[in-house]
Amino acid sequence: MTLLKIAQLGEPVLRQRSRDLTRAELAAPDTQRFIDDLIETMHDADGAGLAAPQVFRPVRLCAIHVRGNNPRYPYKPPIPLTVLVNPVITPLSDEQFDNEEGCLSVADLRGSVKRYVHVRVQAWDRHGAEIDVEAKGLTAGTYQHECDHLDGHVFVDRVTDPTTFSTWKNWERHRKAAFVERATALVQKWGG
Repeated sequence: MTLLKIAQLGEPVLRQRSRDLTRAELAAPDTQRFIDDLIETMHDADGAGLAAPQVFRPVRLCAIHVRGNNPRYPYKPPIPLTVLVNPVITPLSDEQFDNEEGCLSVADLRGSVKRYVHVRVQAWDRHGAEIDVEAKGLTAGTYQHECDHLDGHVFVDRVTDPTTFSTWKNWERHRKAAFVERATALVQKWGG
């Protein structure tokens, strides 16, 4: 496997809408190798997810995996390794929450983003099988964050209060405790 270069804010690929993959493209050996490399890159960078445009490939594909030992997101509930191809996210409630987000494509920055608390995720998996799941709470936020990349959006676009921007170090020092308290309540209420 190969570690891929992660595009940083300002790269044009992060601002374009990605194209759908066909089933034939998805089944191709080079696409399957790319998926393995995307997953390996996500794990190496301690990401909760990584979208294809973030590694300079503008196709509608992302990987999500939240492991309990992730130093960037130790408070997130686990999400098994999931590959989403051509995903569609539909809010199932108008209720939203403030999610404190960071991104592998936005080095050393976090900010508060409104996310739907309950969504439906429809996609193919890496083998073309249908996925149709509901996600709630922080898990729903993770899905929304990664799928935003496929439409050319980065979390900084969704921050409505710029005073919430913070470096990681200062976020941990000044904002983390309050967010983890809110996140824990959200997980208890919604199970994710």
